[in-house]
Amino acid sequence: MFKKLFQAVDKLLGRGVIDEELYEQLEVALIQADTSIEITTRILEELRQIVKDEKITDPDLMKERLEKLISERLMLNKGGSLNVSEDNNTPTVYLIVGTNGAGKTTSIAKLAYKLKKKGNTVLLAAGDTFRAAAIDQLETWAERVDVPIVKSQPGGDSAAVIFDAIQSAKSKGIQYVLADTAGRQHSKTNLMQELQKVSKVVEKALGKPADEVLLVIDAHTGQNAIKQAENYLKFAGITGLIVTKLDGTSRGGAMLGIYETLKIPIKLVGTGESIENLHKFNPEIFASNLLYQQ
Repeated sequence: MFKKLFQAVDKLLGRGVIDEELYEQLEVALIQADTSIEITTRILEELRQIVKDEKITDPDLMKERLEKLISERLMLNKGGSLNVSEDNNTPTVYLIVGTNGAGKTTSIAKLAYKLKKKGNTVLLAAGDTFRAAAIDQLETWAERVDVPIVKSQPGGDSAAVIFDAIQSAKSKGIQYVLADTAGRQHSKTNLMQELQKVSKVVEKALGKPADEVLLVIDAHTGQNAIKQAENYLKFAGITGLIVTKLDGTSRGGAMLGIYETLKIPIKLVGTGESIENLHKFNPEIFASNLLYQQ
């Protein structure tokens, strides 16, 4: 998944000595992986204390403790399955949000495929009405996955499309509605406020909020991902993350910052272009892959 970050560290580990040079290389590697300086400092301070308390002299054991420190920071995600509607007469609705280019539409298609493969019925809502290409792309995916889609003409009311999709799912007994939304920069307040309208319309249609509001974040985004998540949390009440493109970058440490700062769990990760490459997040695997190429 991740490109190897710790080549220099591995050479030092091979000496069988835990010293300041090793800690310095660990610090560099974590920061290169887009872990913030503050979190990197805390992790290494904790690691130093563990090495001291447990009288660790074996660098390989030190590596194991470091992986555990990282994975434990994301443990709320362990078993963090997607929420499902408790009312059999009401579809489970996932609202998918994020910036353009993060991989929203592809993630929706992958999730639809994953749900359908498990025997569920799924409907897509083409709520990104700002771009004709977005509607066309989602329609193409709907045909490929063989699920129905509710759409409108470009420029239509996004909230109305999603409302109609929920009503259609109710009438047809469809279990899941996956709703696309227009890509928008987190810094554009007026566009972010439109998401509030969409959320309210979903709540009106369901009688409760969406079961999940999932923010799609490109793993290449770096520390800006924290600010993105903060604004989307404020305006859209996001409940989880889908992190995409983890196969093409050695940078994933910013996700630690999102969790530690905002307590937003990672629900799913995308690790390739294939429609099957969407997986439930596993903190232990994430920690291992963040540090060492498997």
